[in-house]
Amino acid sequence: MNSKIQFFSEGTSFILKNKNAIRAWLIRTISEENKKPWYINFIFCNDDYLLELNKVYLNHITLTDILTFPFAEQPEIISGDIYISIERVVENAENFGEPKDRELRRVMIHGVLHLLGYRDKTGMEKRKMREKEDYHLNKYEHI
Repeated sequence: MNSKIQFFSEGTSFILKNKNAIRAWLIRTISEENKKPWYINFIFCNDDYLLELNKVYLNHITLTDILTFPFAEQPEIISGDIYISIERVVENAENFGEPKDRELRRVMIHGVLHLLGYRDKTGMEKRKMREKEDYHLNKYEHI
């Protein structure tokens, strides 16, 4: 099965750098979790675009940095759309004192972890998600 990880922009001029390295990192992450990547679309957008999706699909009226929509029907296959607000990523990077590129990779891996089945509703789930994010971020930084 050939995987296809694609990157798009909607309502923003943002263009992802290091696409091949990021794509390889994401495929390794998914494989390490004993899953198979299939079609995964990252759509980089602005706050307004993501807010509208949040209202329509989740009935939430709040800004968010990411929305993940899985569409694989087989549990071993990872596939879906991951929408990321570049405005939220930039603001969060400033608030957390993180480089923008690292914060973006954190949000990207967060979306992939959701596709892998990780959740972040409870305190325990959030801690596990953060541990996984840190683990995989460190792997990227040692490429």
